[in-house]
Amino acid sequence: MAPLFRALSRRDAILILIGAFSMHFFTSLAPLTTHSVVINTGVHHQLGDEVVVEHPPQNDQELGGLLGYTHILEELDDFSTDSSDVDPRKDVIPSNKNGALEQPVNVAGGTDLSGVIVLPETTIVEHVPGWTLFRDIYMANGTFLILSSSLTAFPDVRYMTSTGLAALNTPENIALREPTPWNMDFVTPEEALQRWGDHPASRRVWSVEGNTLLFNDPPQFLAHYYHFCAELLLGTWSFWTGAAHPEPPPPIHRAIFPHSTSAGWRDGPGFNSYFLRAVFPSLTVEVEDDWNDRIVATSASIDSGIHRAWHFPYLLLADRSAAFRGSLCGGQNQRTASESVDGLIARSKLDRNGLWWRSIRNAVWRFAGVTEQDEDDAFRIGRREWDDKLETVEPPEFEETEKIVITYISRQSVRRRLIPEDHEGLVEELEALVRRKNAEIKDTMAAGGGGAKEWELNVVRAEQMTKDEQVHLVARTTILLGVHGNGLSHLILMPHTKMSAVIEMFYPGGFAHDYEWTTRALGMRHFAVWNDTYFTEENTPRVNYPQGFQGEKIPIYGPNVASIIERRIAREL
Repeated sequence: MAPLFRALSRRDAILILIGAFSMHFFTSLAPLTTHSVVINTGVHHQLGDEVVVEHPPQNDQELGGLLGYTHILEELDDFSTDSSDVDPRKDVIPSNKNGALEQPVNVAGGTDLSGVIVLPETTIVEHVPGWTLFRDIYMANGTFLILSSSLTAFPDVRYMTSTGLAALNTPENIALREPTPWNMDFVTPEEALQRWGDHPASRRVWSVEGNTLLFNDPPQFLAHYYHFCAELLLGTWSFWTGAAHPEPPPPIHRAIFPHSTSAGWRDGPGFNSYFLRAVFPSLTVEVEDDWNDRIVATSASIDSGIHRAWHFPYLLLADRSAAFRGSLCGGQNQRTASESVDGLIARSKLDRNGLWWRSIRNAVWRFAGVTEQDEDDAFRIGRREWDDKLETVEPPEFEETEKIVITYISRQSVRRRLIPEDHEGLVEELEALVRRKNAEIKDTMAAGGGGAKEWELNVVRAEQMTKDEQVHLVARTTILLGVHGNGLSHLILMPHTKMSAVIEMFYPGGFAHDYEWTTRALGMRHFAVWNDTYFTEENTPRVNYPQGFQGEKIPIYGPNVASIIERRIAREL
């Protein structure tokens, strides 16, 4: 029988050497490609002692998984990357002076799980009752899943989420809104491998790229300008910016309303969508049908037993019922945003004067066409000195307007309004006040004085104005006046001057924190008026809705309101 291998001739040896040299030479000229790395862990590993790594580990956690969760070896540091490399907040272009992004940004690396050996565990960036910012949270079959080796490292689930049912103030309904494992549950890394696959090539987890807001509120509170813009969005932005402090807030790519239709989050006048699109023009909105699509896609088939999951790399979960379980919202002011604003102020992550909100307000101003020199030349916001120095100069705490502008939002054509004669008397008192103050200014100027500002009064019905007109007016307003109602939500768009104030008229004996808390959260002064009496934060009355609160015969003593305004402008109040 002939031998299996014949002796190599000189020609064969030369050809082999030439081939080896050519391979080495040409591959050295080719672009570098991803190589598989074989790591012998030296310890028992669920994938075997030799682990084939198709992609370099993305962080210490993944490398630790490859090494059997032992300490990272110094000689393998080349495979690890700094944690900031997978932080979606880091790859962010800082917002400009108006809060708009300078240029489109991409989410940082680390959201593609196709090559990740060990799934990233869930961590919490920031949390207060009702507001939780997660990094790397999962969802399957409608259940949020916290992937963690330590199930005790997280807040009580009831302070993070709820069933999302409509809220009624009954013991039965309160109990029904308590979360169950169907709403949020925990999964260990080992269970995750069993459910979704233990090899990257066959793993059934899909990343929802970008940064996500998920509003777990029922439409009961969404289709309302105050609750949506002055409570939900205000709380969201305070938490989003506070959690990132001292870095600029990251971009927001997506908002999900899992319990609302596309019409369910829109209010009748249309300010919710106007506001949201003005502030976040590139935002993708998903609603109940979209969320149900995600649920169905990750519902395990009984026959196949195939489990899938969505991975959210950076998600803020806002939950109204969970916020009401907190001591601030549930025990003091009934404002869900207070858990965020007051909670993060206490942690020194937000300022007390609402500067964090200014970029949002300015975005709405720009959308409405408000400029530094408005159409009637009556408005100039005092930000010119720092406009071009944003990188080195902080915006001023207080802004300046050219005039003292009083805006009375009348409700005389809708429910909850003043006694007609009292409304007329109030307008007469305000007109007399403005005439007198302007006459005093003329006398001062005639005597060679200066520096005093002209006064202006606007008595308006918001329903008769366009949205742009309303924004233009409130952007010039120093004193906002009205009966308790939705029109006062515009306070979130007022300039923050040293004299700014909101005067809210109630039926005597009645009170609610809605506009009082929001005014103070933005660093302005609030006055609650009962006919001929007023209250401030020093003596705020208790919440009460007496008979007549929603009625059409709310009394008001005009001279009392005029006196409050005059003394506030003089900074006596």
